[in-house]
Amino acid sequence: MTRRPVLPGAAELFRRTDVPAEPAPVTELPTLAAAQASPALRGSAPAGSEESTSGMPLSLVPAGRDLQPGGRPVDDVSALRTALPAAPTRAPRATGDSGRTRHAEKITVYCSAEELLALESARLTLRGQHAVVADRGRIVREAIAVLLADLDEHGEESVLVRRLRRG
Repeated sequence: MTRRPVLPGAAELFRRTDVPAEPAPVTELPTLAAAQASPALRGSAPAGSEESTSGMPLSLVPAGRDLQPGGRPVDDVSALRTALPAAPTRAPRATGDSGRTRHAEKITVYCSAEELLALESARLTLRGQHAVVADRGRIVREAIAVLLADLDEHGEESVLVRRLRRG
């Protein structure tokens, strides 16, 4: 016997969200005793009790005879079920409208805790005071673009050259 644990597969762990889920099959309890023994139907009433939590006795509705003459439901639950509107279906989410740009290249930049705190503070300031929503990566890319444009325009007198020479 192997000591290797049996784990669920990917199909059991993940489900697709782009297709509507199929509704669970409806099952019927065959007898009144089975209905009374069901914890979901019984609520907090004891197992031998004839009363449910609403104070009404449970009763079986014969199959195929759930409508009174004139088409009205026999029980109150059926009346509520038929009166509820159908759940609205969600439209598929459009992709690419969030304004994010997918980048093909990646670098890793190490920074100190103070620099990371300053970057996060700048992100929150942009959001709170200027109504500009940007993640840290976008702020860093914009800062790089500004520094490189300044380097192209001013050369030796650019901010980047002066700061790198200093230290």
